[in-house]
Amino acid sequence: MKSIVFIGAYKFGTSKEALTIAKGMGYAVILFTDKHSHLDFLEVDQVIFIDNLLNEQHVMNEILVLQKIGKQICACVSFIDPYVSYAARLSTLLGLKVVSFQPLSLMENKITLRETLKHLPITPAYWIIRPEDSLQKLKCISHLPLIIKAPVSNGSKDVLMVKTPAKLTNAIQYLRDKYPNNSLLIEEFLEGSQYLVELVIQNDELKFMEVMEQDVIYNGKFIVGAYKYPAILEETLYKSLISHISTVMGELGFSNGSCHMEMKLAQNEWMLIEINPRMSGGVMNQIIEEGTGINLLKEILTIYLGEEPEFTKTRSKYVNARYITIQSRGRLLKVKGKERALEHEGVKYVYIKPVVGAVLKKPHSMGDRYACIIAVSESEGQAEEIALCAAKEIKFYLEPF
Repeated sequence: MKSIVFIGAYKFGTSKEALTIAKGMGYAVILFTDKHSHLDFLEVDQVIFIDNLLNEQHVMNEILVLQKIGKQICACVSFIDPYVSYAARLSTLLGLKVVSFQPLSLMENKITLRETLKHLPITPAYWIIRPEDSLQKLKCISHLPLIIKAPVSNGSKDVLMVKTPAKLTNAIQYLRDKYPNNSLLIEEFLEGSQYLVELVIQNDELKFMEVMEQDVIYNGKFIVGAYKYPAILEETLYKSLISHISTVMGELGFSNGSCHMEMKLAQNEWMLIEINPRMSGGVMNQIIEEGTGINLLKEILTIYLGEEPEFTKTRSKYVNARYITIQSRGRLLKVKGKERALEHEGVKYVYIKPVVGAVLKKPHSMGDRYACIIAVSESEGQAEEIALCAAKEIKFYLEPF
């Protein structure tokens, strides 16, 4: 039977939705996982549990067993870190449709990516702090405020902003304790609006590009509170963005696959925050489908299968995806308001993440966003207003903890 192998998945978001879409495309879904909680995924035809998914020989042996019992492996993919380039490498070893393995691997390390693109004008000032470097004479100290990142961590939990020399030293030591053998990346902090760009490249051609603005909340950590699709950009800025993206993809040698970029518009100039070697997680597929009619995940899988994708828009709507966080800590007793939120005209989707009994807290990472509302309208302002009003309906009842 024609099958797609997935390496890793989460319980919610893009990686989980990809399993459902692959099933709907008529493929048997085979999930390699290191999580026992994934054994009950209804979308999955076969779960293979492996303690260390990065044990290439073990995974390959299991795939060979699948082939021997009649499974026709048509693609091997992953939508979660750190398995994206790894799945691309496995695809190469299996003789499947080749995506750009080396560029995906480059994107997975923030320092390697910065070094590769350091000569481009969209690269901000940055410094690399190695494990053996002294903290007594940091060259970057005159450029405060600064952003400090661990090179292989994703999301917001290991991205720190510092405004004083003392905070800089403390942040470096904190990340050194957490990643003792890794260098750290320090970047200048850029003021400006932040944007997310979803991209699909096929045969060196930019086949799909959609831009949305991010509402970023800073409370000691950077948390995306909302996505506004499509981003409202002047034509000259949009064209310059396309030009920069084409240059970056060329420099990386990225000819086949999908990724997303985070960009800042600082003093009317585009600056690269980071590139991730996969489609964005969370509700990104719903945002794009509500706005354009395109099921981006399905088309990405189509490319992995070596087939021709279809990126024709069937509608053009404004979408506002708003996340809900809380400002206290406690054990969840109940959640009310989902049905009332869905009654608001224009609300297409309401997702409540935690289950009763879960411990909720203030947001320190993207994982601490506990609900999401997607609203659609004919104007940007109206979509945002609908989402904000619907979000007020959601109430979390907590037992202090």
